[in-house]
Amino acid sequence: MLLSAVIISITAGCGNNAKKPDAAPQTYVLVHGAWQAPYVWDSVQSHLSENGNKVIVVELPGHGADTTPAHLLSLDVYRDKVIDAISAADSSVILVGHSLGGMVITHVAEKIPSKIRKLVYVGAFLPSSGQALTDLAYADPDSKLGPLLTPSADQLTLDVKRDSLTWLFIQDGSEAVKQRVLDNYRAEPAIPFTGKVTLTQANFGAVEKVYIRTLRDIVISPGLQDKMIAGAGIKEIYSVNTSHSPFLSQPGELSELLLKIGKQ
Repeated sequence: MLLSAVIISITAGCGNNAKKPDAAPQTYVLVHGAWQAPYVWDSVQSHLSENGNKVIVVELPGHGADTTPAHLLSLDVYRDKVIDAISAADSSVILVGHSLGGMVITHVAEKIPSKIRKLVYVGAFLPSSGQALTDLAYADPDSKLGPLLTPSADQLTLDVKRDSLTWLFIQDGSEAVKQRVLDNYRAEPAIPFTGKVTLTQANFGAVEKVYIRTLRDIVISPGLQDKMIAGAGIKEIYSVNTSHSPFLSQPGELSELLLKIGKQ
């Protein structure tokens, strides 16, 4: 009987000390912003994947290696590209958007809310129904971007003055990261900036939302970020003490936040 009691005690102790299973793997879909491309997510993608998650990085048309002419682009085109990417996932996804990508993921959520477990905005535009990116940008007196933009002669693209590019987007990054931004720079298609979203409570309103504030942002100021957060009624809010591009300046910190969000 004594031996039996000892065995039971040891067995119970092992059960109490057993390692809890890791959280179920998630599928993250990452959407970049304006004047950027999929490369900006490389470090975050690696970190999320190393932790057992599936990661889909979207290349918006007219960015990166995509050669779609600027006059054929719109916010709807961006939305549909992300929807196509999500269709490859075998479960609901955590959809992450940065900057312009916030407009895109909002538009996507209205269309396919049941496929999205969470929307995560990273220093991103978060519109109300009827708003375009330009409506939000013009309402941000603390943004430094506007005066540094140069439209093309046909008004189809917008350039950022090259000597201000890294100061705007990645002033807290390493010299190597800044050079990578310069090397991958392309003029931004202009038409999607004016695309308005129509949102409903039944669709977009039903999706859980998270916002990651970028506290040293001079493209989308913290003040505007707070207004958009309040307007959307978001309760799950985090902050990173970075410029507009935390995935480049602090990819580890951002990745850990995304992992935390995925486990909740």
